[in-house]
Amino acid sequence: MKKSAFLCSLSLFVAIFTTIVPRAAFADEQKQAAAPEATYNPVADPQAIVTMGNARFTVLTPQLIRMEWAADGKFEDHPSFVFLNRRLRVPKFTHSEQNGKLTLQSSALQLVYTGNGNFTADNLTITFTLDGKQVTWHPGTPDTGNLQGTTRTLDGALGSKTKEPIEPGLISRDGWTLVDDSTRPLFDSDNFTQGENSPWPWVQLRPAGDRQDWYFFGYGHDYKQALHDYVEVAGRIPLPPRFAFGAWWSRYWAYSDQELDNLVRGFHENYVPLDVLVIDMDWHLNEVQLKEMHQTDQSGHGLGWSGYTWNPLLFPDPGAFLKNIHEEGLKATLNLHPASGVQPWEAAYPAMAKAMGIDPSTKKFVPFDITNKKFALNYMTLLHHPLEMQGIDFWWLDWQQEANTQTPGVSPTWWLNYVHFTDQQREGKRPLLFHRWGGLGNHRYQIGFSGDTISVWDSLAFQPWFTATAANVGYAYWSHDIGGHMPGAVEPELYTRWIQFGIYSPILRTHTTKNPDSERRIWAYPEPYSDIMRDSFRQRYAMQPYIYTESRRTYDTGVAFLRPLYYDWPEADEAYSNKNEYIFGQQMIVAPVTKPVDKDSQLAQENVWIPQGEWIERPTGKHFTGPTTVKRNFAINQIPVYLRAGAIVPMQPPMQYTGQKPVDPLILEISPLQDNQRSTYSVYDDSSKGEDYKRGICTWTDVDAKQSGDDFTVEIAPTRGSYPGMLRERAYEIRLPADWPPESVTVNGTNISFALHSDKPGWHYEGNTLTTVITTPRYSVEQPVTIHVRRTQGSLASRSQLDGFAGAETRLRAAYDALNAESPFTWSPNPLIDAWQTGDRLSYKPQTAKQEIARFPQVYEQGMAQVQDLATKANVPDDELVSRLMQHRGAETTKDRAQKYRSSLEHALALLKDGKP
Repeated sequence: MKKSAFLCSLSLFVAIFTTIVPRAAFADEQKQAAAPEATYNPVADPQAIVTMGNARFTVLTPQLIRMEWAADGKFEDHPSFVFLNRRLRVPKFTHSEQNGKLTLQSSALQLVYTGNGNFTADNLTITFTLDGKQVTWHPGTPDTGNLQGTTRTLDGALGSKTKEPIEPGLISRDGWTLVDDSTRPLFDSDNFTQGENSPWPWVQLRPAGDRQDWYFFGYGHDYKQALHDYVEVAGRIPLPPRFAFGAWWSRYWAYSDQELDNLVRGFHENYVPLDVLVIDMDWHLNEVQLKEMHQTDQSGHGLGWSGYTWNPLLFPDPGAFLKNIHEEGLKATLNLHPASGVQPWEAAYPAMAKAMGIDPSTKKFVPFDITNKKFALNYMTLLHHPLEMQGIDFWWLDWQQEANTQTPGVSPTWWLNYVHFTDQQREGKRPLLFHRWGGLGNHRYQIGFSGDTISVWDSLAFQPWFTATAANVGYAYWSHDIGGHMPGAVEPELYTRWIQFGIYSPILRTHTTKNPDSERRIWAYPEPYSDIMRDSFRQRYAMQPYIYTESRRTYDTGVAFLRPLYYDWPEADEAYSNKNEYIFGQQMIVAPVTKPVDKDSQLAQENVWIPQGEWIERPTGKHFTGPTTVKRNFAINQIPVYLRAGAIVPMQPPMQYTGQKPVDPLILEISPLQDNQRSTYSVYDDSSKGEDYKRGICTWTDVDAKQSGDDFTVEIAPTRGSYPGMLRERAYEIRLPADWPPESVTVNGTNISFALHSDKPGWHYEGNTLTTVITTPRYSVEQPVTIHVRRTQGSLASRSQLDGFAGAETRLRAAYDALNAESPFTWSPNPLIDAWQTGDRLSYKPQTAKQEIARFPQVYEQGMAQVQDLATKANVPDDELVSRLMQHRGAETTKDRAQKYRSSLEHALALLKDGKP
C-alpha cells in the first residue's frame, strides 16, 4: 500500500469527532483506526470456534457470538444475505466442557450450553452485565426494549400510521438482540469486491434439514459498538458519490425534454442549486401509446407500467438531451417498474428474447425472473447498460408488485437492490441505487426511496424519527418525498418546513404526484417562503464538505451520521422520548419544526432537550448548558440546530451543482470555546469516482482549534493522503460566530488587516451574527497554516454579554418589517431602528463593539416600550380605532384594516419580547 493510501486508511482517526478533548483523548481515537475494506471471508478463524456435538459456537467479538445447531452436524460457512464476513480478529475468551456442559466466557458474555439437542430455554443461556446488574438471556426471552429498525416503504403512510410494520432493530434498551439467520438464503461465493470479469456471487438455498443459525448481540447500551461490529460481519455502509448530497428534482409528470431543459434553466435563473434530475415513468412508452398500438401486457401487470424504450414524442433525441444535462453539471436517473419483464414492443426485445432462448418471431414476452442469473445478466447487459451509455447515471427502482421471486425466501426488493448495486460495482463505478428497503443486509445497497406519503403535517412530523431510527439497522440514507406525494398540493409554510428538514436529511429530494396544483419549484412560492427555501438550498450546498466527511465516517464506523440521540446519551430517558430530535454528524443536533406557527406570534414553540455539555443554538447564538429541556420559539426562517461548543463545520463557497468548481476556499466555521479548551476535526475528500476510497485513495485535512485566554488559534495541518485530481493549493476562510471582533489577526505569522469589502486576504466582521470572517492567502495543501486571533483584554470574560445577540437582531428585523408594513398608520420607532442597526454599525466599525454591545439592551428596551405603547393604544373597540387612524394618519381605513393594524402591533411586540436580550 502506498504511504498516502495508508495514511488515508486511518479512517476513524481522520474522521475524528469535534468535541472538547485533551490531546491524549485525540490520540486515543487514532489508535482505533480501521483498515481499508478487504475481501470478505465468511469462514471464521478456527481459533474462534468451539464445537460440542451438533452445536457450533463462533466468538466473533467479545459481545457477538454466532450459535449454530444442525441435526446432521453440518455447519454453514457460506456467506448469507446478511452475514458476509466472519473472519475477524479472534477476541480473548475461554471455554470449558464438563459433564456435558459447555461454558464459554468472553470479556462481555458468558454462554452456557448443556448439549441436549437444538437450542431451547432449557439448555442455553447467555449472561451479561447491564447498568451494573447481571442479565440472563435464554431462547424465547422477549426483546421488550427493541428500539426498532425500518420498513420497506411509507407508501400511503399518514404520519406514523404505516401500512407495513417497522421491523426490529439491532439494538435494544434490554441490552441484547438476537438475529435469526436460520432460513435466510446464502451466496454461492464470497467474491464481493471483484470486477466485471470475475464470478458474480449468486443466491443459493440453505441445505435441507433441521438447523438453527443465530447471532447474539450483547452490547448493553453501547449501541455504537454494536453497529460497528455488525458492519464488520455484515458489510459496511458504502459511501455515496458526492453529488448525491446535492438537490434532487423529482416529480411524477410526463415531462418532455424541452420542459426539463426549461426546468433546469429555471433553477439557474433563480440561483437554486441542483444536481440530480429524477425522470419518472413517462420517459418510456406509456399506456395511451401502447393502447393505440393494440398492445397488452402479457405478464398481467398494468399496461405501460414497465418500459425500456424511450417515448419518442417526449424525447426525440435522448442522447442529445442527456448530453446537454451532463453539460449543465447534472446527473439523470430513470424510474423503473420491471415486473412486466420485456414485452414485444420494446426496442431491446429481439435481443433479449434471443438471449433467453425465445424465438423473437413468436412475440412471446420475456418473464421477469431476477434470481435467474442468465436473466439478470441479460437484464443488465441488454436493457440497462445501453441506456447508461446514453447518459443515465443510476436507476430508480420502483418495485411495487409481487412479494416473492422464483427462488423461495428471496424478496424481489432485496435482490433487485443487490443486482443493480453490484452491477455498478462490477462496472467500476461508485455505485448508487434508489429503491426501497428490502430487509436486513440492505444497508449495503443504498439510497432508500421511502415511497408515496401523504402531504400533511403529520407525515413531516413522523419523518425525523423514522429516518433516525433506520440507523438501528445501518440504513443511513433514506430519501423522502419532500413536500409529500399525494394529493401533492401543500401550503407554503408546510413546504418550507419540509424543505428545512430536507436540508438536514441524508438526501434532499422534492417530489409530488401527477397533480397540476402540486408545485415543487421553490421560486414559484410567494415571499418570504421562496427566499427562505432558496437560502435553505444554499445552506445545504455550503455544508456539503461536512456531510461528505460525516458520510465517510458512517462507512468507517457503521454508525449513520443521522441517528437517534440515545446513541450518544444512552442512559438519558430524554434521548429516547424526544423523537423529533436527532444527531446530524458529530457536530450538531437538529430538532426540525414540524408544526405550524402560532397564528398571533407567527412563531412555532418547540420543547428542545439539550444533552449534557455546552451547546450553541445556531440561528440565535444563544448558549445552553445541558442536560436540560428548554422552550424555544422559531420563526419560519429559523431551523433549530444546536452546535457543540467548539464545533468545527467544514463548508464550501456557493455552487450551482456539486463540483462546479474546486472547494477554494475551504470554509471552517468554528463555534466558541471556553478558556484552555480545544477542538479537532478532520475534513475528508476523494475523487467521488469508483471505490478507490475503500483502498485508502483519499485525503484528510486535520484542523485543531484552541482557546487560551483572549487568544484563539486555528492550526490546519498539511493534507494527508492523495487522490487523482485533488486540489494542490487553496485558501481558507475561518468563520468565528458569536464572539467579539479581533484586535489583530495573523496567518503564518503575517498580519492581515481589516477589509470591509475585498476579495483579497484580510478579515471583516458580520455584525448581525457577531462573526469574524478571516480569508487567508492561498497555500499549498502540503503546507501547515496557523491563524492566530487576538482579542482585546477581557473579551473572553465578557463573552456572556453576546449571548443570543444574533437571535435578538433577527427578532428586531422581523418586528421592523411588521411595523413598516402598516405604513402610513405607523412606522418603526427610532429606538427600535437604533437597536436593529447595531449589527450593521458593528460591521463597519468592529472596534466599537464593547460600547455598542453595552448600550444594546437599553435601546432594545426603549424600542420595545414604544411598540408596547402603540399596542396599548390600539387595544380599543374597532370603531374607535378606525376613527383614530383616520383622524391621526389622514388615511381611509376600515374595520378589517384596523384589525390588521392591531394584529401587526401585537405580532411585533411578541417578537420583541421573545428576542429580548
